[in-house]
Amino acid sequence: MTAAAAEVSAGWPAPAKINRFLHIVGRRADGYHELETLFQFLDLADELAFTVNAAGGVTREGGPPGLAAEADLVVRAARALQQATGCPLGCHIRVDKHLPAGGGLGGGSSDAATTLVALNELWGTGLDTVALAAIGLTLGADVPVFVHGHAAWAEGVGETLTPMAPDEPWFVIIDPAVSVSTAEVFGAPKLTRHTPRIRIPRLDTGSLGNDCEAVVRERYPAVGEALDWLGRFAGARLSGTGGCVFAPFAREDEARSVCARVPPHWRGYVARGLNRSPLVARWDAVRAGDPADYWGVAKR
Repeated sequence: MTAAAAEVSAGWPAPAKINRFLHIVGRRADGYHELETLFQFLDLADELAFTVNAAGGVTREGGPPGLAAEADLVVRAARALQQATGCPLGCHIRVDKHLPAGGGLGGGSSDAATTLVALNELWGTGLDTVALAAIGLTLGADVPVFVHGHAAWAEGVGETLTPMAPDEPWFVIIDPAVSVSTAEVFGAPKLTRHTPRIRIPRLDTGSLGNDCEAVVRERYPAVGEALDWLGRFAGARLSGTGGCVFAPFAREDEARSVCARVPPHWRGYVARGLNRSPLVARWDAVRAGDPADYWGVAKR
């Protein structure tokens, strides 16, 4: 589908992710860290809308507070797609943020991936998922998993992906309103960088941890407090480098009962783990000419 007219294509989801675990297994000569992690999506998402124009310009409204449009990954993603394909079209992007910034839920990377997927369709640039993920990798290590849209075991800097099918529990997510600097965490001298590799991917993540947690606890005490509070009810863990923390529950009612007790100075969410991203469902629906909502469910 190519949209050359000024018609808004709304309801493109940019879902959150969690790292069911995160191990740092080495450091490359270029300074980047080698990881092992398991990505899974949540049914929490930012929402993006696109208006295609023939003039070629890329503009943005909304997005993270205080972040200039030129620095926003959605603008950079759109321009990267233009450059890679020679597309003469432009767009206006509206970003409705629902995911906390600096929370370890992948909001910026997910927004970039949704931009690549949506504009590839709306501009008619015709790239496949592999090509879009390659562009995404130039924007950030987490972007490819959002482009591919399936829960995945990740290695390398997070770009080497093997599709996986872990359990899909309900999660309580706590945002302690702390924006954690990924660069600061990965640059910390005390960060563990040589966790033994797991040769065969394991879906039993209960015995696995997050190597960033100790550093984040030390530097961001509020995150440690949230981990300790949530850990009273289930195995709590940091997502990515934080600052959001999560714990799995077998039933929705259990998760909602715990979430209702979250102290008022934090924000709590209940979300379902998803092995198939709602972005994939939306892309499939658009290609099929189905007027779908954010989660790929046809509107009546």
